[in-house]
Amino acid sequence: MTTFGGLSTATAVLAAFLLVAYLSLFPALFAVLLARSRLAFGPSALALAAPLWVATELGRQYIWDGFPWALLGYSQVTVLPVAQVASVVGVYGLSALLAFAAAALAAPVVLGGRARFVYPAVAILTVGGCATWGHFRIEASPLLRAGDPVRVAVIQGNIEQDDKWNPALRDAISAKYLAMTRRALDAGATFIMWPESSTPFYFERDLVRGGEIRRLATETGATLLIGSDQIEPLQATTPGQKPAARYYNAAFLVKPDGQVGAVYRKMHLVPFGEYVPLANLLFFVGPIVEAVSAFTPGVDPVLLPIGGHFASTAICYEVIFPSLIRRFVQDGSELLTTITNDAWYGRSSAAYQHWDQASMRAIEQGRYLARAANTGISGFVDPYGRVIEKTDLFHEAIVVGDLRFIKSRTLYSRTGDLVAWLSLALSGAAVVASARIR
Repeated sequence: MTTFGGLSTATAVLAAFLLVAYLSLFPALFAVLLARSRLAFGPSALALAAPLWVATELGRQYIWDGFPWALLGYSQVTVLPVAQVASVVGVYGLSALLAFAAAALAAPVVLGGRARFVYPAVAILTVGGCATWGHFRIEASPLLRAGDPVRVAVIQGNIEQDDKWNPALRDAISAKYLAMTRRALDAGATFIMWPESSTPFYFERDLVRGGEIRRLATETGATLLIGSDQIEPLQATTPGQKPAARYYNAAFLVKPDGQVGAVYRKMHLVPFGEYVPLANLLFFVGPIVEAVSAFTPGVDPVLLPIGGHFASTAICYEVIFPSLIRRFVQDGSELLTTITNDAWYGRSSAAYQHWDQASMRAIEQGRYLARAANTGISGFVDPYGRVIEKTDLFHEAIVVGDLRFIKSRTLYSRTGDLVAWLSLALSGAAVVASARIR
């Protein structure tokens, strides 16, 4: 917020505090509701820990504009046998499993009688059973032999954030991406991905530089996915009104004939990065949006046609919304992609968290995932969450891999966040019952 957003240190601290304070309300609500349940139901209220926790996580996704970052279940994304549970119940189901196991640690102290031993025993058997099933699922890996193959390349240009929109560097950046794309084509790639907002120009409006990208696709017969901002002019409604326009964070699919096959507009915008929530109240953080433009959210989950198949893309932190990725798959996406610019994060843990959360989507949907990030982390994940290849942060890279279009669907892709909604219903019933009992 200070380096790229133009805020003073004091104002940035205040803005960060407000976001942290808002997100802190959800675990606080969990603690309050669990404490009230204990007053009403006694020690047996410990059984409500998992559904209450998941209900508050669900609130983080849907209340206000949603910010479901770093849910509890993501902690298991590298514990692959346990993480396979996400293919059945999603990341919220994993959160429920962890909250259930954590509560079991308290059972010998909180509960009395045989329950103090039964609860931990049930938790051990549940976690052990899930891990065993997950192990055999990974060993079998039937999805690795399903579907048609596609050779994909992700381009990591490693452009400094301060350089991205420098007019003096526009041609150099464009030439760099074109040269890296040619190298990817030499490696046999037929589908090449550029990162979010990778073009230092508006792809549709710059006929010269945009034309070079189209010609490259035509000459090589490749399909390109280009991250670029889009402008939609608005007609004046009254005489003398100043012309206006809407700005979108978009991804353009350039077909082998050079034509644009699809345009996906980012649907979930980053608060304080692409727009200011409650702008009239939080007027003091306006310089952030002025520095990166105020964007309009897209409304349609557009699919990308690639050689008789369909892929989907999520832009930046959209990939942390499991319901959006599931919607893509429901509509027919056979390959998951995501493009992002994580240069804002520097070398903090956020870049690694972002990668892990994207990897969870591959497990949930049983799809390969390709990720192109400006400064990293870029790479590929298989349908079981195994990292095929990934890059380090802050260096140029071209990663080429053989992925597959997959049409079969996981149980989670069919049922969605059923565990989360059942947890919300159970939590609501517990709140009503505890109020009546008290």
